[in-house]
Amino acid sequence: MQHDAHAAHAHHETAATSTWPMAVQATLHCLTGWAIGEVLGTALGWGDVPTLVPAIALAFFFGYALTLRGVLKTGVGFRAAVRVAPAADTLSIAVLELVDNGVLGLRPGAMDAGLDDLLFWGAPAIALAVAFVATAPVDKWMIGRGTGHAVVHRHHH
Repeated sequence: MQHDAHAAHAHHETAATSTWPMAVQATLHCLTGWAIGEVLGTALGWGDVPTLVPAIALAFFFGYALTLRGVLKTGVGFRAAVRVAPAADTLSIAVLELVDNGVLGLRPGAMDAGLDDLLFWGAPAIALAVAFVATAPVDKWMIGRGTGHAVVHRHHH
C-alpha cells in the first residue's frame, strides 16, 4: 500500500516536472549520439547504405553511452545503469533516426557526401532540425509518463 502511494507520488512529481526544457535536453542528448555515429561512419569512408546501418547502430551506442555515463556519475551501480540507458533513450533515438534518415533520403547525394563537402554538413543540419522538432514532443510525452529521460532524472535526485 505504501509502495503504491509512493509510486503514484513519484509519477505525479515526474509528470509535473515534464517541461519543454527537460524534453529539449533529452532530445539534444540523443542528437549528440547520432552526430558522433554519423560523422564517424562518414569519416571511415563508408558508402550510402553501408553508412546507414553502422551510423544507426553507433547513434544508439553513443546515445546509450552518454546516458550511462551520466547515470553512473550519480552513484548508481553499473548493472542498474545499463538498464536505465535503453529505457531512457530507445524510443527517442528510434524516432530521431527514422525522421532524420527519411529527410536525408529525400536529398539526392546527401548520404554519399564526404566530410569536406558542404552537402554533408548542410543536409544533416536540416534533417536534424526536422528530427528535433519531431522528437522533442516524444521526449516530453515520455518524461510526463515517468519514462524516457524521467528515469535518468530520478537517478539524479
